[in-house]
Amino acid sequence: MKTFIGVLLGVLFSLPVAAQEQKTAAAVNGEAAPAPAVTITDKSTPAELARAAFLAQGGEKFRSMQNVVMRGSVQLYPPNSVQSIPGSFTLVTAGPKLRMEIDARPAIVFKQIFDGEQSYSSMPNVEMPPLTKFGLGALARYDQTGYQITALPNKKKQRAFRIVDPDGYTTDFFIDATNGRVMSFLLYYGGFTLGTEHSKFKEIEGVLVPTSFSQKFEMAMGAFFAEFSAKEVKINQQLADDAFAIPR
Repeated sequence: MKTFIGVLLGVLFSLPVAAQEQKTAAAVNGEAAPAPAVTITDKSTPAELARAAFLAQGGEKFRSMQNVVMRGSVQLYPPNSVQSIPGSFTLVTAGPKLRMEIDARPAIVFKQIFDGEQSYSSMPNVEMPPLTKFGLGALARYDQTGYQITALPNKKKQRAFRIVDPDGYTTDFFIDATNGRVMSFLLYYGGFTLGTEHSKFKEIEGVLVPTSFSQKFEMAMGAFFAEFSAKEVKINQQLADDAFAIPR
């Protein structure tokens, strides 16, 4: 379960995290003009699909997002079990910084903090994928130097493409062929595969944020499932000075 929580958190972090250390000139000088919609066709290239997904997330507003605060409920399903472990979660991210808490007492109580330099975990030996390397964090950087975009087979009515970052971290995206929204993605880390499916979204200040999503984590002992439902989502907030303070 600890391994599951560690990798699951890494994926969860990648969902809303698009905040950049470097902003585009347009974002610095004022609100960027709305980018034209990209029409998805059977002939759309992988790069065009990635751009369509990027624009569906909010384009430059998505790329320049400064922070995300998300709170809600979570249902955790151990392998070969139909009985869930209910709990709550809180997530705060700002660029490379993060604070994540899961409370599913008495089974699991977990806290993870990264202040930009140091990390803290209430569980020993829990490792996470690097922030912004996967999922929507990678999508926010799709057009930067060193990122590779390649084609994948379509899945039913969804178009697919792969993004590999300069360090080789890989995410496979499946987007709605009508509006470009990311409906699911797969990431590969530490020899494992973790899939995320989005079922509900909310547009906040021009940024599309997944608010209801499920995750599946394949392991030798079976598959873990988790269902998240965000009840409160805010972006670009004034955060407290100690939002990412590491316990002493």
